[in-house]
Amino acid sequence: MARRRFLTVTGAAAGLALAGTLPGITPASAATTSGSKDYPFTLGVASGDPLPDGVVLWTRLAPEPLAPFGGMDQRAYSLQWEVAADRRFARVVRRGTTRVAPEYGHTAHVDVRGLRPWREYFYRFRSGSHISPVGRTRTAPAPQQEISRLSLAFASCQAIWEGWYTAHRDLAARQHDVVLFLGDYIYEFGIDRGIRPGDGDEYQTRQTVTLDDYRRRYAYYKTDPDLQAAHQSAPWIVTYDDHEVVDNWAGDNAGNTPADQFLVRRANAFRAYWEHMPLRAPQFPEGPDMQLYRRLRYGRLAEFSVLDTRQYRDDQVNGDGIKPPNEATAGPGRSLLGFPQERWLYDGLTASRTQWNVLAQQTAVTLLDTLAGPGEAVPMDTWDGYSASRDRLLRTIDQRGIRNVVSLAGDLHRSVASDLALDFKDPDSRTVATEFVGTSISSGLDGEDLDAGGRVLLDENPHMKFGNFRRGYVSCELTPQLWRSDFRVCDQVTVPDSPVRSRTVLAVESGTPTVHEA
Repeated sequence: MARRRFLTVTGAAAGLALAGTLPGITPASAATTSGSKDYPFTLGVASGDPLPDGVVLWTRLAPEPLAPFGGMDQRAYSLQWEVAADRRFARVVRRGTTRVAPEYGHTAHVDVRGLRPWREYFYRFRSGSHISPVGRTRTAPAPQQEISRLSLAFASCQAIWEGWYTAHRDLAARQHDVVLFLGDYIYEFGIDRGIRPGDGDEYQTRQTVTLDDYRRRYAYYKTDPDLQAAHQSAPWIVTYDDHEVVDNWAGDNAGNTPADQFLVRRANAFRAYWEHMPLRAPQFPEGPDMQLYRRLRYGRLAEFSVLDTRQYRDDQVNGDGIKPPNEATAGPGRSLLGFPQERWLYDGLTASRTQWNVLAQQTAVTLLDTLAGPGEAVPMDTWDGYSASRDRLLRTIDQRGIRNVVSLAGDLHRSVASDLALDFKDPDSRTVATEFVGTSISSGLDGEDLDAGGRVLLDENPHMKFGNFRRGYVSCELTPQLWRSDFRVCDQVTVPDSPVRSRTVLAVESGTPTVHEA
């Protein structure tokens, strides 16, 4: 099905918008019940994309989360929401009613406005006699506001059949100001078995292709209590990688699948992604197209450029995989971001007046030579396979004098910290930015402190300052003078309740883009 046909089919749905602008919004006192006798908030609540005056609130009515349509009737319902300045809701500051419709899987995306900058709030939903869990959120500072500290966490890659979400439990307990999730929220694979009870059930063993498949996969992931706790602990800023659609997809390409068939699948995947994430109306997909790259600012301290390295990239060269770099990987006409997104990124970084400029994106910018000894072999799917894109990014940072650029990424299922130099092969080349790559929440099973592949990476890539192959996430603290990254790792994810500890704390000083121990 062509894009033109997709826009014909979905354009009207996109116009329904979100809470506050939906037709028929009524005062909270006039809300109707959900019609469900069973508890409908089985998938928890979430908030996201904080602004100085607002935040998106999310939930989904699903009394039977793994049943078709979540166990809901095929009609729209009214859902009440409240935002308070205290956890007991003695000081309610905003409330209203939103309409949740079957065409969106009965999900709510409430774009609450009129809040105060840099404040902690609590929120909840009500459906009939049922009340949701209470979520904690926080607005961003005002654009010119000076703040002394920002705490953030970033995570990625949570294959549910390969591990328990103990890292999410630890993340939730630390109550960050904001959480970045950098891709592979779900995996599209059909799997035969996993480490959790019930992992051989039908909804796990079939590959996700249809909209119903993707909806049920998200519902299965979101039933996890530790993932729910992580969402409830702080607002999230999200972007996808490949497995939210299909492994290693690139632009309109997905292996040997015909482009028209893949676009149908991509449209299904994008729709389910938007439905299950705390995203605003501008991110609503139109068929197989979704405007996900965007910019969020935290006063004068930090600005986040949230990137999409999948939808606009050129196809991988050399048959994908890990190969020696060549003329194809260095082709100047190829881009990982697509040239319009590249210009948007460069212009935004140039115009930024914040202390830290953060790239929230999917995969490593740093050179990843995986071959021991002479020669090189690099992943075709990372920035290594698009080295002209990387060169343009690093040269722009250098030539325009953009300070304190920090790339945050995932995808590798390992922790990596690197200095980003203009020429990775020249030890005297100027370092212009810093990168922290976080390991997976659970993908890859337990791992180990440093595997053979990790030792090769550290030996062959002198710009790489740290590596680790356990599961976990990264907890960061930003001040005007210093960035600290605490690499939190799990001893095991294949058993519940394994300890989570700090493996190392690395720092970057403002004005000096080199990684060192804190």
